[in-house]
Amino acid sequence: MRRIGWLFFTMAILLLITAGCSNDQQKAQDRFDKYVAMWNKEDFKGMYGYLSKDAKKTISEKEFVNRYKNIYDAIEADKLKVKASKIEDLEIKDHKAVLPFEVNMNSVAGEISFKENAAVVQEKQGDAENWYINWKPNMIFKGLKQGEQVRVATQSAVRGEIMDRSGKYLAQNGEAIQVGVVPQQFSKGGEQAIQQLSKTLALSEKSINQALNASWVKENQFVPIKTVSQKDASNLENSLKKVEGIQQKKVNARVYPCEEACAHLVGYVAPVTAEYLKEHKDEGYNAQSKAGMIGLESLYEDKLRARDGVTIYTVDKDGNKKNEIAKVNPKDGESIQVTVDTNVQKSLYEQLKDEKGVATALQPKTGEILGLVSTPAFDPNSFSFGIDANTYQSLSTNPDKPLMNRFTKTYSPGSTFKLVTGALAVDEGVLNPNESISISGKKWQKDKSWGNFYVTRVGSKPNVNLRDAYVTSDNIYFAQTALKLGLDKFNSGLKQFGFNQKLPVNYPFETSKIAGDQDIKDEGVLANSGYGQGKLQVNPLHLALMYTSIVNDGNIVKPILMNGDKSGIWKKQVISKETAQLIQNDLVGVIEDKNGTGHAAKVDGLTLAGKTGTAELKKAQGEKGQENGWFVAVDTKQKNLLVSMMVEGVEDKGGSHYVVPKVKNVFQQYNK
Repeated sequence: MRRIGWLFFTMAILLLITAGCSNDQQKAQDRFDKYVAMWNKEDFKGMYGYLSKDAKKTISEKEFVNRYKNIYDAIEADKLKVKASKIEDLEIKDHKAVLPFEVNMNSVAGEISFKENAAVVQEKQGDAENWYINWKPNMIFKGLKQGEQVRVATQSAVRGEIMDRSGKYLAQNGEAIQVGVVPQQFSKGGEQAIQQLSKTLALSEKSINQALNASWVKENQFVPIKTVSQKDASNLENSLKKVEGIQQKKVNARVYPCEEACAHLVGYVAPVTAEYLKEHKDEGYNAQSKAGMIGLESLYEDKLRARDGVTIYTVDKDGNKKNEIAKVNPKDGESIQVTVDTNVQKSLYEQLKDEKGVATALQPKTGEILGLVSTPAFDPNSFSFGIDANTYQSLSTNPDKPLMNRFTKTYSPGSTFKLVTGALAVDEGVLNPNESISISGKKWQKDKSWGNFYVTRVGSKPNVNLRDAYVTSDNIYFAQTALKLGLDKFNSGLKQFGFNQKLPVNYPFETSKIAGDQDIKDEGVLANSGYGQGKLQVNPLHLALMYTSIVNDGNIVKPILMNGDKSGIWKKQVISKETAQLIQNDLVGVIEDKNGTGHAAKVDGLTLAGKTGTAELKKAQGEKGQENGWFVAVDTKQKNLLVSMMVEGVEDKGGSHYVVPKVKNVFQQYNK
């Protein structure tokens, strides 16, 4: 019996010991789990409260918190996930244990993942005994030792460049001139020096003073004031020499040699905003990044973008590199080449630079886009170099809207649209192009149901055939022709020409519309639409594309912007080959006939076909409102250039006749 008693007693003692060990194991695990939970929340102050007495001797709370925070900020730590491993039978010896854990996070150098062990100790702090973490630096990163620091190094990559069809740079990695001052010398000139510099650099005195009063500025240290192009620096050289203390430095910069002429087309790069970072989270951008903001720079950002290399590593107290934590190699951006011809682009811009207007140019056989211009414009270099607040304010509040990209918008096409009405009617067999229609006077209405609404025309020729109607731009003729077509055929015909459809090219062109998002449902709107008014809204590039049908046997070519892309047909046989030739001949008459509205565009040696158009933006008949002048022309023999151009506000400049010589100048320049 005694033996049995001793056996039960021994078993009881063992059970108590086992229960005690099991309890300690659970407490140690739970305690570390709480520490890990705070770590995942980046509650570094809370974490410090769980450190052992020995650990606290090596680092203060402030140092601990700052170390984690500074390191995580520097490496741009994100999506931190710390996981404590569960140990089935945790070994506890002398009130100490080791608990494994795993850390995963994203960083500026990619994903960081490592496994480590945390030493925990059971000790009394204050009035209570508990488990505490015997923290070491290797819990921040594997292998990190006491006295070592974490560093981040960047290896710069190069952004891809943008070139035109012949290899001329539209966006280039070049150099600019940073104009600055050395305060010790510059201050000798007093207020007069600031005024002189303000005038020379077209910069506010406030901006200059802000730069000079920055906290980091020292008397004998170069202070950057404004970055300008090398050309501008050369032009300003004499003026800058008059100001004591001025210095100039060459700096790497994104340069736009085409300047204002290509501003909206090419766009610019600029420092990213907080909003941009939010929209492009997890794409590798940071507060110091630059990105394409508009135009080609923005559209092809993913391809052009330089992805800098980054290395996260540790150094000892002497600055010697020890361990590499993470690394991503630099990756240069890809360069792109577009179909644009810089010479054509500049030629279009020269004709429009003093106007509010838009122009497009195409190779009408291949669909290659040779030029896209919007005016007024701005110098993209000013954004790339760093635009000052006053200049940006001036641009953004300018009533002429120089920051708006007009060639992406849609407009009332006016009489340039008559190509479509006439071509559809001939193809549908509702119009005999050789038959003269009798029209009396300068105004017409179908019947009394139209009330006070009349269609008006400029001329008064009593008998008009299709060629006459094109040459003199007879609104009444085309209004009647639209009614002959009828609502169904007119609406379906316009869709055949690409209305209500996105242009098949990678650029944010607005979609041409028949009548908003609907078809035309009203006879009066149909009549007005026949000569390009009504509710029609057409994109300038789309208008140019429609004109390619008359030099491509009735096919509309696919627009091409990227050099090397394959040419093709966008809209096959929108009209018959015979109708296309007929309309081409009639539109040649618009220019060749001395009475033609486009006769001023006649160029010796060229056979141009074209059409003028004056789009009236008035709200009611009889009102006087803004007029936009259009002219579209294509070389029918060489078939190498097609231009569409629109100038806003031509009501006091001769209407569309104001635009005709501008387009003529482009053709002459192109054929020199």
